[in-house]
Amino acid sequence: MKDRVINFGVTLVRGTKSAWKKYRLLIPPKLWWKYIKLLLGMRPAEEKFYRPSNKEEYNKWLQENDSATSSSPTKLKYQPLISVIIPVYNAPPEFLKECLDSLLEQTYQNFEICIADDASTNPQTIEVLKTYENHKKILIKYRKKNGHISRASNDALKLAHGEYIALVDNDDTLEKEALYEVVKALNQDKNIDMVYTDEDKLDENGIRCFPNFKPDYAPDTFMSVNYISHLGVLKKSIVDKIGGFRIGYEGAQDYDLYLRFLERTERVHHIPKVLYHWRMSEGSTASDIDKKDYARLKGKKALEDALRRRKIAGKVHLADNCPYYWIEYYVTNSPKVTIIIPTKDLPKITGKCLKSIFEKTTYQNFEVVVVNNNSKDPETFKLFDEYKSKYDNFKVLDANFEFNYSKINNYAVSKTHSDYILLLNNDVEVITPEWLSLMLGYAEQRHVGAVGAKLLYPNNTVQHAGVVLGIGVASHMYLEKERDVVEWCGQLAVPHNFSAVTGACLMVGREKWKEVGGLEEKLRVAYNDIDFNIKLLEKGYYNVCLPMVELYHYESKSRGSDIAGEKKKRFDSEQEFMYQKWNKQIKNDRFYNPNLTKKTTMGYLLDRTTTDDHRG
Repeated sequence: MKDRVINFGVTLVRGTKSAWKKYRLLIPPKLWWKYIKLLLGMRPAEEKFYRPSNKEEYNKWLQENDSATSSSPTKLKYQPLISVIIPVYNAPPEFLKECLDSLLEQTYQNFEICIADDASTNPQTIEVLKTYENHKKILIKYRKKNGHISRASNDALKLAHGEYIALVDNDDTLEKEALYEVVKALNQDKNIDMVYTDEDKLDENGIRCFPNFKPDYAPDTFMSVNYISHLGVLKKSIVDKIGGFRIGYEGAQDYDLYLRFLERTERVHHIPKVLYHWRMSEGSTASDIDKKDYARLKGKKALEDALRRRKIAGKVHLADNCPYYWIEYYVTNSPKVTIIIPTKDLPKITGKCLKSIFEKTTYQNFEVVVVNNNSKDPETFKLFDEYKSKYDNFKVLDANFEFNYSKINNYAVSKTHSDYILLLNNDVEVITPEWLSLMLGYAEQRHVGAVGAKLLYPNNTVQHAGVVLGIGVASHMYLEKERDVVEWCGQLAVPHNFSAVTGACLMVGREKWKEVGGLEEKLRVAYNDIDFNIKLLEKGYYNVCLPMVELYHYESKSRGSDIAGEKKKRFDSEQEFMYQKWNKQIKNDRFYNPNLTKKTTMGYLLDRTTTDDHRG
């Protein structure tokens, strides 16, 4: 009974917040019944979805979503030899045996296991290896002197004859279809140089937990965290060209290898199935990364090397509240940034925005262009005059035609000449003084399209930290999460690639703006920023959100609701436009794992298919 009362209270608060946010509690009578039914059907998110972080719930999801496939390896035309690389050192015998058996039981059988024992001192480890050394698929080198994991991995690599190598730790296990799924992907596209899969962990009792549902290849995400990890399968010829594993990067040797590998190719394929199980043995990185803080520092060193090799000026920062990284790209030659702010009256809101820009921004080569769209309030023009008299880099551009967000911004861009453009809402307030230089550093990178920031509600909860396609047309993720929450792989703490970032604060290079034709003027109000982001993706660019750049967003106070009357009709027509133009992209967001739910914006949850209710 107590739980029901608590759940009802939570539901009532959430329903009231939703009604206030959309209608200021003035709900149209025809929608009251809809809201009553919604309220009666509401349950807290943890009851509607499975949380991957909860071991019991994840295993229920596994039972409901058996990922096993009927593999037919003999039907694969292309059957490359895969060399599985395993460095071994004092592996617990039972775990080492489980690892090797999981490989020998693979449905795809054209593989070899290349083991380098790094002078193990545990006789039971050696005893297990001895029992397997006569197996026709297993090659073993016994090192006479311990040299740590990079040297051992290189010795295992020297045994390899395969066209591809697969990296496996000596106490981990694979699903029996793992190699089959990899080779099936290679049969679909022989140009693939790297394949990786989703993974989870095995606790001390061998129970699966903490799954890692990954995006497709995301280069900026990868510069923040080695999300690729296991299972990684790489073309051996490229591994040989880059010299294999490097000494001195132990603890982050795979990360360093991947960074160098991905400088030679971006032909990367992701299999969104959990095919690798990472053992949480005592002292392992899988168990507790804090036990191997040296690994984090070696990862930082690998990233610093990557910047030097790529001739990119920047600094690698350790994130404050999670074991990841963020890159500060140094701005070159101080290019000019035009900040475009459309507005119609509301001088207090616009004034707060302007005050924060001019008083807080550390980067100085910028101009602010306020685009006046049919303002009438004398206080608005008084504000314009005040800023014109105070700042040479402040301009007002009149666009006195019917409101069309796309047309207003396209017009402003056509009247300016800077190398970089920043679209900014008038109801935004700067928090991070370095916001402009940090965003510009990313916008200068050749592969980057649109650059966004973390936007917060005034109560310090998240309003925007990246956009996912397919939740509706597109939705902001992690809505109303607390400001300092980290989330999956630090999505609320370090840079990540998303399919889109909001136009409320969006930076892009002018040449890239021109390349995709600016904003779509058929989308007068809604989804023009999403359309713009997708156009950048289609040109091969990556959009990125920077959580270390924070601004407050008072969210469209100047416009009001889109859920009634003529605004509703226009919203529906713009939604339909998006589905017709980008249906494939909306259904398949490559930066959002297809195993994750698209029924909520709360982030990193799994659909619950059972209807059991344990509230009592």
